[in-house]
Amino acid sequence: MAKAVLLIEDEAVLAKNMALYLERCGYEVRSAESAAAGIGQLEEFHPDVVLLDYNLPDMDGLQVLQRISEIDSAVRVVMLTGHGNVELAVQAMKAGACDFITKPLALPKLRLVLERIFGETRRAGTLAYYQRREAENAAADAMLGESAPMRELKGILQQLLRAESHLREGDAPAAVLVLGDTGSGKEGVARALHFNGLRRDKPFVELNCAAMPAQLLESELFGHERGAFTDARERKLGLVETAEGGTLFLDEIGDMDPGLQAKLLRLLEEKTVRRVGSLREHKVDVRIIAATHRPLEALVAEQRFRADLYYRLRVVQIQLPPLRERGDDILLLAQHFVQQHARRYGAPTPTLSAEAAQALMRHPWPGNVRELRNTLEQAVLLHRGVPALRPEHLALAAGGGASTAPPRPVAGPAETAGAAEASAAEAATLPELERQALHLALERSGWNVTRAARALGISRDTLRYRMEKFGLNAPAV
Repeated sequence: MAKAVLLIEDEAVLAKNMALYLERCGYEVRSAESAAAGIGQLEEFHPDVVLLDYNLPDMDGLQVLQRISEIDSAVRVVMLTGHGNVELAVQAMKAGACDFITKPLALPKLRLVLERIFGETRRAGTLAYYQRREAENAAADAMLGESAPMRELKGILQQLLRAESHLREGDAPAAVLVLGDTGSGKEGVARALHFNGLRRDKPFVELNCAAMPAQLLESELFGHERGAFTDARERKLGLVETAEGGTLFLDEIGDMDPGLQAKLLRLLEEKTVRRVGSLREHKVDVRIIAATHRPLEALVAEQRFRADLYYRLRVVQIQLPPLRERGDDILLLAQHFVQQHARRYGAPTPTLSAEAAQALMRHPWPGNVRELRNTLEQAVLLHRGVPALRPEHLALAAGGGASTAPPRPVAGPAETAGAAEASAAEAATLPELERQALHLALERSGWNVTRAARALGISRDTLRYRMEKFGLNAPAV
C-alpha cells in the first residue's frame, strides 16, 4: 500500500526532524510551512494522511481541516498542537480529524498512530468482499469429486501448495492460469489455492474482466486520483491495492483490453501499480490468479492477446475437466447440491430416483457444474415435499437426459435411414458428436468460419480452436 504523508507545520526544525524520521520508517513525506502551501500540495501530492499543525501563520487548523475535507474526503488528518485541551480535541474530532496529538510529541508515538491509521484503511478496504466461510464453501464445491481427472487436479494443487509453503516472507507465489469451460469451477480452484495457502488470512478479491468497459475496468483495477477524469470526485483505491497481501483473481482474462494487458504485465513484473491520474508508483504485494474459457494460444497467434503476458501468467497452468468427462462425479455433486439447497431453503431433503440419476448422467452439461447446481436448486424449490426427484422434476435442456416431449409416431419406410443415423449418433462419444456438429455447420456455410460460428452460437475464436483440435480443414479446391 502507498504510505504518503503531507506534513503542514510552520516550525522548520520540528518539521525537518519529523520528515527525516518518517522517511526512515518507509513513508513518503512532503512538507509545507503554511496552510496555503499545504492546500496547494494536497491536489498535487495526493497524500493518504495529513499531519496538520493547529497554529499556522495564515489559518487555524480547524479551518484547514474543513478545506481538506472539501477537497478530498478520503484523506485522514491528524491534528498537532502545543496547546492541547479537551475542548479543542473534541472540536477537531467533530470536524473530521482521526486523531489528536499534543506537543512536544514523541516520534515513536507518531509512528504508532500512523501504523494504526494505515492498518484501519487496509481492513476497511476488504469489508465489501466475500466472507471467509462462504469462500471456503465455494472452494470445497469446486474440489468435490473422485473421478480420475479430479484426482489429478487435486494432486497438482497439493503439489503447488506444498511448494509455496517453503517460500520466504516477502516472496510472491507464482502466477497461476486456470483454463476450463464456462461453469466448470475456475473460481473455486482460485479460492482453494488462496484459502489453503499462506495468504488465507488476507483478502481474496475477484474481478470479471468481461463485465465492464476498458475505461471503467482500468479504474476498478488500478484505482484513480481525484480529478483524474469526469466524475472522479475523490480518490479511489483499486482492487490491486485492496488485495494487498492476498490474492487478486482475474476472471475472463482473455477479454481484457490490450492496453490494460500492458499495465497488468508491469504489475506482474515489477510489483508496482499507478493509479489513474497519478504520477507515483506504489509497491504492492499481490498474488495473481487468472482464468479464462477462451483459447489464449489462438488469441496470441492472432495478436489479440500479448504473448509476453500469456507466458508470464502461465507459470503454473491448470486445466479443469468439463463435467461431462467426470463420470460418477455428476451424481456425487448432484446429491451434494440437493442437500445444500434443501438445507438452505428449510425443505425436506429429497433423494434422486434411479430414473433421475440416469437422466443426469445422460445430459451433456454444456453449462458444467454451474448448470448442475442451478438445475437442482430449481428442482428443490419447485417440488418441495416430494420424497424423490424424478426426470420430470429436472429442467434439463433439449438434447439432455430428460425429455417431456410426447412420444414420436412409428417411423415409416422412408424414415428408416434417418432413424439409423440418429441411432448411430446416440451411440457416438461426445467428442465425436461435437466433431460431427462442427463439420456439418462448416459444410452448410461453405466453410465460412464466421457464418458457421454464428449458426453454432459460438465465437469465431472458439470455432477456430475447435477446428484445430479436431483437425478440420476446408477441402482443397
